[in-house]
Amino acid sequence: MEPAAGCFSEDRFREACAELRQPALAGADWQLLVETLGISIYRLLDQQSGLYEYKVFGVLEDCPPALLADVYMDLDYRKQWDQYVKELYEQECDGETVVYWEVKYPFPMSNRDYVYVRQQRELDVEGRKIHVVLAQSTSVPQLGERPGVIRVKRYKQSLAIESDGKKGSKVFMYYFDNPGGQIPSWLINWAAKNGVPNFLKDMAKACQNYLKKT
Repeated sequence: MEPAAGCFSEDRFREACAELRQPALAGADWQLLVETLGISIYRLLDQQSGLYEYKVFGVLEDCPPALLADVYMDLDYRKQWDQYVKELYEQECDGETVVYWEVKYPFPMSNRDYVYVRQQRELDVEGRKIHVVLAQSTSVPQLGERPGVIRVKRYKQSLAIESDGKKGSKVFMYYFDNPGGQIPSWLINWAAKNGVPNFLKDMAKACQNYLKKT
């Protein structure tokens, strides 16, 4: 397990920014999985684990970048709009802020939980203002595994957001996790094809409601 402290290098922030302009799909067998609602989702099979990595590109209209980043970082608010959240909170562990997140899985499968660190930065790239959020799994003794819930030990996510030049945001997201256990391939395909676009759609709606709330 990679240590949490300082696990996000400058390069990883820059890589996420670069993907917004020029998706790095060349030289690897990235497949276009689905295009919907102005969002394209690609996946790449990791031969060793048999699991997929995902890259998502798209535009969320009427969601300005700063607002989208705020909504994404607001865990309490996410509990209101993300129907798959069972539990979600931040906790200080040895001077570091760690996130605990339990995700509801359909019966009869066990729920999954994550323990991860995250960091948000605003970068200036050649005059373009880009919000980047990086997240990565970690392990801390204070948040041990729970009975009946499968711990996701490998999780990695990058999110980069910039203005689309109008009132919305251009978004890039990279995502990988190893959910453990036996998950039927139909569910993995459903989650990728429907779960990700639905999540982004829900987040866009959450942005509108956030404006009303604040």
